[in-house]
Amino acid sequence: MAAKTKPNEISITRIYDAPVKFVWDAWTDPKKAAKWWGPRGFTITTESKDVRAGGSWRYMMHGPDGVDYPNVTKYHEVEKYSRLVYDHGGSDTTPPLFRVTVNFFEEKGKTRMEMTMALATAEAAEQTKKFIKMANGNSTWDRLAEYLENEDTGKEKFVINRSFNAPIEVVFEMWTNPAHLQKWLPPTGCSMKFIKSDIKVGQKVSYSMTITDGPTMYGTFEYREITKPNKIVYAQQFTDEQGNISRHPFATTWPETMLTTVQFTTEEGNQTRITLTSEVEGKATTEEIKAFTDERTGMTSGWNGSFDKLEEILE
Repeated sequence: MAAKTKPNEISITRIYDAPVKFVWDAWTDPKKAAKWWGPRGFTITTESKDVRAGGSWRYMMHGPDGVDYPNVTKYHEVEKYSRLVYDHGGSDTTPPLFRVTVNFFEEKGKTRMEMTMALATAEAAEQTKKFIKMANGNSTWDRLAEYLENEDTGKEKFVINRSFNAPIEVVFEMWTNPAHLQKWLPPTGCSMKFIKSDIKVGQKVSYSMTITDGPTMYGTFEYREITKPNKIVYAQQFTDEQGNISRHPFATTWPETMLTTVQFTTEEGNQTRITLTSEVEGKATTEEIKAFTDERTGMTSGWNGSFDKLEEILE
């Protein structure tokens, strides 16, 4: 059981469908870390990486806007396959922003990663939380999940996590009551209306989504699993106005069917974390897979806009 988070700390817990060794190697091997480290849209170039107490990791983070950010991570504790403690966010000329403790636990072939970021004050922690949200910093841990999945199965997936200050039953209701769902699910700048809204396993619901001052799109959700209050699985397709299967109106190479899994987890303080995973279902061309993987940054932006609206409703 994780220790209670202190006011000056930020805590993150993730479950990865991979053994601890695979997760550890993804963290410590610079070639592997380069495939996922950093928020979406960022890349890194490692100068040197010495993962041992007293060692350091020197790397340059390249932003999507072309700006480079030098980083020097200094390791204080390294217990192989178990624990890392290091200072983060500093460089040769600037002090670190906070100290990070990461513990890795293997549970039935999966890995539970518990991370704590300790700052000087509670106020500093609150400011850092806001900055991480603004910079989409938590997408780093979503990218790790995608990397591990691809290494294990060769599949490409999209993963996003978000925590809400509401009980799990309330958050689950927001996903299964169409009156609530249509208020927050559409991306920013769109409105949504259910045409057929019987959300049950085996049922296919239909909807229209209208872009402000723009066209109306149509689609369906086919619900495969609804396990209250922990899991929802549905397949999504675009359709024409008559309900016939079609393709994304603005992306003709977008896959025909996407399968989405939404998992609900209770966190400290009666919070609820959403872990959403999307993948291509059925046969798809190389071009369609590429369209999906190329759009993951855009999907992150779209889902964060929807989650912002859900957050406002819950508050």
